[in-house]
Order: sequence, then C-alpha cells, then structure tokens
Amino acid sequence: MHPTLKIAVVAAVSAVAFAAAGQSGAPTDPQIAAIVVTANQVDIDAGKLAESKSRTKDVKAFAQQMVTDHTSVNKAATELAAKLKVKPESNPTSESLKSGGADNVAKLKNLSGAAFDKAYVDHEVTYHQTVIDALDKTLIPSAQNAELKALLVKVRPSFVAHLEHAKHVQSSLGKSGG
Repeated sequence: MHPTLKIAVVAAVSAVAFAAAGQSGAPTDPQIAAIVVTANQVDIDAGKLAESKSRTKDVKAFAQQMVTDHTSVNKAATELAAKLKVKPESNPTSESLKSGGADNVAKLKNLSGAAFDKAYVDHEVTYHQTVIDALDKTLIPSAQNAELKALLVKVRPSFVAHLEHAKHVQSSLGKSGG
C-alpha cells in the first residue's frame, strides 16, 4: 500500500475504532445514525471513483457492488432515522470519517492503472474490517433503539461479504501482478 494511503487508512481506522465511543462515552443513537450514513457515503464515493478509473473487470465489478449495496444501506438507515424521528448528529467520528474519505478519494485520484486498483482494493479491505470491528465493539452494543440495533445487526453480514470479496479481488490482483 502506498505510504500516504496507508496513513489515510490508519486515520480512518483510528476514527472508527477509537473515536466511535466519543469523548463522553458511548455514541448516542443520533450519533450512530450519522456514523453509519457517513461510513456508507465514504465507500460510495470511493466506489464511484473506482467505477470510472479502474480498467480491471474485477475491480470495476467490486466498485459497482459497493456503490449499490452501500446506497441501499444508506437508504434504509435514512428511512429508519426519519421513521424514528432521529436526526443524525454530526460527531467527531462522523467528521473524521468524512475527512478520511475525502483524503482517500483525493489520493486515489492521483493514481492510475495497477497502482490505483491496488490502493483502492487495499483500502477497501482495511476499511471493511474496521467497520465490522466498529459495529461489533461500539455501534451495535451502544445502540439504544431496538430498530436501529436490528438494522446494524442485519447489515453486518453484508460488510463481512464485502470484506471477503475485497480480499478475493486483492488476492487476484497480487497474482496477476496488478
């Protein structure tokens, strides 16, 4: 992984894993809603860039799946928040995710070909593992509303599938030399 991209991934990892608890303890449901929406949007943005920049069939297909699946999760999360009258509340974690996502996209825009594919897929592997860890350790345990908790539990297998898919693409890129 390119050193500057690795720094961006580490920043995103730190944001989700350590800041999810916030400065005053566990995140509230409105903060969790903002974290979920932001985390999905970050992956949608990177996926859209990969759809347009990658020339590798597997990477493009993976990126298209990320855009489709994360758009669907965001739609469900937004609809649930509206139903529950929970307004997503910006917080240090959601802001850090937004910033890290923007940094990642900016760095990816400067890459092309095999270097782009590798950086994008490497980031996706790390990002999905981080999101799964945040779901397990912070977001699901902290959710107070039963419907919000149920949504988080329901979408978790998709993130696991995305991680496995990303690892498969990562492995195939390594074998093909890029």
